[in-house]
Amino acid sequence: MAIRIDSEHMVCEVAGAVVATARFSQYAAADGIGAWIVSTHTSRLFTRNQAITALTLAERLAGDYADDDPFVKSWRAELFL
Repeated sequence: MAIRIDSEHMVCEVAGAVVATARFSQYAAADGIGAWIVSTHTSRLFTRNQAITALTLAERLAGDYADDDPFVKSWRAELFL
């Protein structure tokens, strides 16, 4: 399990398979600051920290943890999912 992060891309891998990605777009938000677009939640825009949390959530769910897992519940609440 690993999350690789650079200035414009993030990749979450579990057992060598990509389970989620994120990319930064400076044009994604109207505020001119930009936003992160996460592959598991394409209809939402995220801050950098939220994108990392969303990838961590995807990694946890890919690791066979269920919706009732305390970390899953907490991260979903943090992201308003």
